[in-house]
Amino acid sequence: MATQIVMDTSGDTRHAFDAGDQVALKAAEDRFRELTGLGFTAATRQPDGSSKLARKFDATAQETLFFPRLVGG
Repeated sequence: MATQIVMDTSGDTRHAFDAGDQVALKAAEDRFRELTGLGFTAATRQPDGSSKLARKFDATAQETLFFPRLVGG
């Protein structure tokens, strides 16, 4: 199961999906596009534990983390 983790002011929300299920995969891709369109930064976890900036949806990523846009004050 792959997971998309969305960070926001209330903590985080996790969305698990089966990459082999075309309906779930489409929903995950739509969520990726919606969140990045709203200004969230997406990063995928790499096998060594590091993160890599994701500019496009990656159906093979096991974990994608979405960070909200930071607002300075």
